[in-house]
This record gives sequence, structure tokens and C-alpha cells, in this order.
Amino acid sequence: MAGTKRILVACGTAIATSTVVAKAIEEGLAARGIQVVTRQCKAAEVPSLASEYDLVVTTTPVPQNLGVPVIQTLAFLTGIGKDEVLDQIAKMLSEQ
Repeated sequence: MAGTKRILVACGTAIATSTVVAKAIEEGLAARGIQVVTRQCKAAEVPSLASEYDLVVTTTPVPQNLGVPVIQTLAFLTGIGKDEVLDQIAKMLSEQ
């Protein structure tokens, strides 16, 4: 996996929830030796922004046919399954 990967993080309003998720992704992937840049957005903005990113992580439903992988999860909010989702993200990014 060469270079810094870009992750679009979406929630309903792009305020608190996406901030929590973005920080958890940045910290969790840094601990795995993976450099990422995140951007937060509203779920409604995802279709117009997704093509600029390697992966979309969202807490709310978004279209799946965006041309980039999409992970919909609440693991970063609940803590349940967080490590498994971080492993999934790392795997997806390494396959690109």
C-alpha cells in the first residue's frame, strides 16, 4: 500500500458523529502503520465526493454504487466490533 490513503467519513450532519468516527479511524490505522487522511461530510454529499477517495465509511445509509468501497458501521460509536472494522478498513486499503 503506497502513499497516504483518503477516507471519506459520512454521517447525517457532518458534525459530532463523523468527528468521532474520523478520529477513531485515524488513530486505529496509525497504530497499524497506515497513514490516512479523512474528510467529514454529510451523507447527502457522499455521491458527489466519493470519487476523490479510496474508501467511504458511514454511520448512515448511502448509495453502494459509488465506484469506491463503502463500509456502513456504528462500531466506532458503540465500541462493539471496532477492531474488526479497523481490520476490514486496513484490508480494503491494502488491496487497492
